Amino acid sequence: MLVAEAVSKKIIKICEERNITVNKLASISCLTQSTLENIVNGNSRNPKLFTIVRICEGLKIELSDFFDDELFRNLDRED
Repeated sequence: MLVAEAVSKKIIKICEERNITVNKLASISCLTQSTLENIVNGNSRNPKLFTIVRICEGLKIELSDFFDDELFRNLDRED
C-alpha cells in the first residue's frame, strides 16, 4: 500500500469511528473541503505532513497516534 492510500484509509476510519463526515473533519481541521476530499479520493498522491498535522489538531490527537496503525506498516516505496 502506498502512503497516500494509507492516509486516505486512516482518515475514513477516523471519520467512521467518530461518526463525522469528511466535510466536518475539514471544518474542525481548518482545511478546505476540497483538500481533504482530494486526499480521501486518492487525487492527492503526496499529502503534506502539515495537512496531517492540522487533521490531528482538529481531532485533538497526537501525530504519533495518527500513524500508530497497521495501515502504516510495510508501506510500498513510491520512488
